[in-house]
Amino acid sequence: MTSLTNAIPAEPAPLAPAVGGDVPDYFALLKPRVMALVIFTALVGMVVSHGHVSPVIATISLLMIAVGAGASGCLNMWWDADIDAVMTRTAKRPIPDGRIRPDEALAFGLVLSVGSVLILGLAANWLAAGLLAFTIVFYAVIYSMWLKRATAQNIVIGGAAGALPPVIGQAVVSGSVGIESLVLFAIIFIWTPPHFWALALVKAGEYAKAGIPMMPNVAGPTSTRRQIVYYTLLLAPLGLAPVALGFGGLIYAVVGVLGGLGMLAFSVQVLRNREGEAEKRAAMGMFAFSILYLFLLFAALLAEQGLGLFRPLVA
Repeated sequence: MTSLTNAIPAEPAPLAPAVGGDVPDYFALLKPRVMALVIFTALVGMVVSHGHVSPVIATISLLMIAVGAGASGCLNMWWDADIDAVMTRTAKRPIPDGRIRPDEALAFGLVLSVGSVLILGLAANWLAAGLLAFTIVFYAVIYSMWLKRATAQNIVIGGAAGALPPVIGQAVVSGSVGIESLVLFAIIFIWTPPHFWALALVKAGEYAKAGIPMMPNVAGPTSTRRQIVYYTLLLAPLGLAPVALGFGGLIYAVVGVLGGLGMLAFSVQVLRNREGEAEKRAAMGMFAFSILYLFLLFAALLAEQGLGLFRPLVA
């Protein structure tokens, strides 16, 4: 087991002096790749719902959900600027790289947070707005300020924030939360640990240097590999729940079965390959395929429910 005691830097890494950011720098604060995933999963939450909303309201709602997700990402970068400066993959983010001052990022994130929640409430309904507000607080405060630096279960518990967009999407359309979006929440929630732990196996040294208690650093790589397999064994059948519940059809079933088998195969490779370049290839292969798997699952639902390609397998 790797101890974190000697891995935590004696002093936070110094931030580069801010020189004043431009539009791309502020956009980078919003974690645009995460925003794209949020828009996608929230849209799927909308299309699987039993209800109707005008295209204008749907568009405004998706935009506000994306802005809210970006705001929480901005607040996360503000809080994590010290550890971002330590890690190679995050050192060039706008705050540690000195392109935006921390106080500017904080103000930007707070304004976007409040604005996105208020506009979503006025445009759609206050249930959706309340869920968005909860998501922002959970990610920016519960995960970023507490869980991330306190426990190796940070990704497990914190994954709830990333799993909520489909629930918000359904709330926008139906004004309630139904079984469809809760199942999608569960799929993303269970998908998150094996996805991130695969990357953490490769980046364990950087996380240790920054003092972040990721699972490979706390429980060790062998235990982490086993847990990746365990979570994947849960995920593969859970991914087929929409078929059993009647809102996933033939296309989704094919994607779910093949994708679930692929996830299991990659997790076994991660378990077996424990040294050298083969270890890195297996872990990064799992990380990359997990992204494809989640995208294809949700794309299949979008195609079936949004484009009229639904062919039920369950009467």
